[in-house]
Amino acid sequence: MEIREFTEADWASVWPIYQTVVNAGETYTYDPKWTEQQAHNVWVEPAPGHTYVAVDGGRIVGTAHLGPNKPGRGAHVATASFMVSMDARGLGVGRALGTHVLEAARADGYASMQFNAVVESNSGAVRLWQELGFRIIGTVPEAFDHPTLGPVGLHIMYRQL
Repeated sequence: MEIREFTEADWASVWPIYQTVVNAGETYTYDPKWTEQQAHNVWVEPAPGHTYVAVDGGRIVGTAHLGPNKPGRGAHVATASFMVSMDARGLGVGRALGTHVLEAARADGYASMQFNAVVESNSGAVRLWQELGFRIIGTVPEAFDHPTLGPVGLHIMYRQL
């Protein structure tokens, strides 16, 4: 599997992954009613950030973006988001993207990384991030409206780089 920088030509393959993940309503607060352009504007990270794709056998199977968590005095802390195509789940795509993004954040000079909203019922993601050195530093109770579980918490996860 190759992890590389996103190019605009990749959007045609990233957009269906984005739609599937967001429309499932289980892991992102993004609005499924957003237009393709609104989704692109949110997902494709402007400089100084980066957007990446995971390519396996010539096919894009996942994507991630990395950038400052906050501007100005908060810009030394990175944040990132990840999406994996449904048919590539469980094959190590998320781990490969996570490892790549952590290395890229370190290379970009970030001091740490913070995830602002990891849905607590997304046990696979929570476990993966903990295995990659993140810890839960707080949970906002009932902050996410899960389509089948109802209100569940959003974890804030953190690790130093």
